[in-house]
Amino acid sequence: MIKFNNPSQETPYLIFKEIYNKSINAKQSNIDAITIASYSSIDKEVSARYVNLKFIQDKEFIFFSNYKSLKSKDFLSHPQITALIFWNTINVQIRMKAKIKATSRDYNLEYFANRDKKKNALAISSHQSSYIKTHDDIHKNYKVVYNNDDLTKCPEHWGGYSFIPYYFEFWEGHESRLNKRDVYEMKSNEWEHGILQP
Repeated sequence: MIKFNNPSQETPYLIFKEIYNKSINAKQSNIDAITIASYSSIDKEVSARYVNLKFIQDKEFIFFSNYKSLKSKDFLSHPQITALIFWNTINVQIRMKAKIKATSRDYNLEYFANRDKKKNALAISSHQSSYIKTHDDIHKNYKVVYNNDDLTKCPEHWGGYSFIPYYFEFWEGHESRLNKRDVYEMKSNEWEHGILQP
C-alpha cells in the first residue's frame, strides 16, 4: 500500500490517485512496486530495479534504500530518473520523469524509529549490492544484528529518496491496441496536457 499524505491537488496527482483507487478495488497485488531507472555517468550504463513506494507527500514520491547501493551511486552521478508503475489488474501504466534527492536525516530517523524491527535489522545488517560467498552469511549477519543492535537507531547508510515528477504519462491499454496515452508535462510552472498516439 502507498500512503498518501496531503497529496497535491494538481491534475496529474488527482489522476494518479483515481487510478490507484481503481487498482485497489481491482485487488492489485504489489501495488506499491515501482520501477526506478537510473543512469551512471561513471559506468555509462542504464539500470532499472523495483522498489517499494511508501509515501506520496504533497508532490513528493518517497521510497527507502541503502545509501551505499548501486542505485544510490547512480543518483549521485546523475540525479535524473524515470519511474514506472504497471497495474495489470486494470491494464494501466504510469510513467514519470523526475530529479531525485535523499530525504533529510531527521526524516530518516523518525521513520526508522517507527518501523518493524525485523525490517530494521535487515537494513542495518545488509551491505546492499556487495558480493558474498553464501546466503548463510546474510542470515548470520542478520541474527547478530537482530540480537545485539539498537533496532530503533537509523544507520547513516540508510534512508529515503524523494522525487517530484515533471512529466507524467498515463497509458491505458485496450484489446484493440488503440491504447490511450495522456501526457502532463511541467512547463513554465504549469502542467501542459497532451495526447500521444498508441
